[in-house]
Amino acid sequence: MPRPSENLPAEVTEVQVKTERDELIAQYEAGPARLKAALATVPPEAMRWRPAEGEWSAHEIVVHCADSESNAALRIRYLVAEADPVVMGYDQEAWARALDYHAHPLEPALLAVESARANTAALLHRLPEAAWAKVGRHTQSGTYSAKRWLEIYAVHLEEHARQIEANVAAWRSRKG
Repeated sequence: MPRPSENLPAEVTEVQVKTERDELIAQYEAGPARLKAALATVPPEAMRWRPAEGEWSAHEIVVHCADSESNAALRIRYLVAEADPVVMGYDQEAWARALDYHAHPLEPALLAVESARANTAALLHRLPEAAWAKVGRHTQSGTYSAKRWLEIYAVHLEEHARQIEANVAAWRSRKG
């Protein structure tokens, strides 16, 4: 059975795709403010508290976001600029341990998130249509497109903001 968009004129589906992309870009741009708002709810004594073995504290989540957003900024650039792009995966748990996220200062991590997002958002707004059609290979997950990149990173900071809020709720409930 054909999808509804298959029965529409090409210019209508192009408008839909652009509208959806613009919404994802707006969500991407809003991510740092959402992360900072969640972080503002964390009491200082709960900042390094881990809800369970193997789970991250609010502090570690923010430092992870800095590293992840730095990687993400490069990933979209490789996808757009390279002829046969290969996007490197990484073991986020290994990074958290090896780079001792609790020892990393929080403010530079937040600035890295904001800077990577602002710089990359400027790029996203001016990418030509052909760039969105580019496909590369991710070393861990296989085929990787610019469209898929945007779908992942539009929600990335929102997901981590909710993780911080869940940490705070768990911390408060354990305090009694």
